[in-house]
Amino acid sequence: MSYLLLIVGFVLLVKGADLFVEGSSKLAKILRIPPIIIGLTIVAFGTSTPEAAVSISASINGSEGISLGNVIGSNLVNISLILGLTTVITPMIVQKKTIVKEIPLALLGSVALLVMLLDTSLTSETVNSLSRTDGIILLLFFGVFVYYIVEVAIKNKNNQKIYFIEKDDKKPSVLPSLLKLFIGLGGLVLGGWLVVKYGQEIALSLGMSETLVGLTIVAIGTSLPELVTSVTAALKKESEIALGNIIGSNIFNIMFVLGISSTINPITISSNIVIDIVLMIMVTFVVMIFATTHKRKINRIEGSVLLAIYLAYLTFIIIRN
Repeated sequence: MSYLLLIVGFVLLVKGADLFVEGSSKLAKILRIPPIIIGLTIVAFGTSTPEAAVSISASINGSEGISLGNVIGSNLVNISLILGLTTVITPMIVQKKTIVKEIPLALLGSVALLVMLLDTSLTSETVNSLSRTDGIILLLFFGVFVYYIVEVAIKNKNNQKIYFIEKDDKKPSVLPSLLKLFIGLGGLVLGGWLVVKYGQEIALSLGMSETLVGLTIVAIGTSLPELVTSVTAALKKESEIALGNIIGSNIFNIMFVLGISSTINPITISSNIVIDIVLMIMVTFVVMIFATTHKRKINRIEGSVLLAIYLAYLTFIIIRN
């Protein structure tokens, strides 16, 4: 029964995210918000709402391992499994601003997170943790990132192409959009609760740690919106937008999701998770190298390397447990 309810939770997360993005997009259209801002905020961050729902729910319930493990695991899924699969389907052209600004921002957030978690090495603390102060700092970083993408959106709103937003000539009405928005939000909240609750039960029954469940089952499940979005882009021969979506989601996960989660409830970590964070930093750096070579193109061979990295990592963490 626990497995069934866990699956129900994942379904609610994915469908809730879909309705939330659609409802938010249409409301933005009604309010005459420039479409580029919708694309850079709602579409990118909307695919990360399952991670937010799960990690915040886990933080409220005191499940620290799932909260942090979900974010780190989801980010690794994004930049290795999903990005690798996308580029294997269709080689990806990377925009210059993504290489110069967005990937370095993701690296900065990852390195800052690692430094914040090395309390026993850098201070006199006896345990490594993400404190409320750290959470507030991450949220301030996120505020700077939001300012950056809004500024970019305003500067480029006249010559940017928007993806994954329904286009029609009729002006959408407010009520259906609000209904989709709130139903989607409800699906995210309930789905997040189910995933946390029954993920814990499965972890105990299988002798798995909460951190391992967060890094594997929960991380892959909450990354499904990014997977669907990126694969859809690749199949439509528009895979160049997938990297921006994935990097944006990773920044959102670290700065906003962990920022909120640790502000609600400080997160104490095990020493093992530091290895996962270092790997996340290394893979992000590898992606930046791939993006700067071959005339800013990530090819199928490089995509296969990213897939191999994730499979090796998955094998490692299962053996480690």
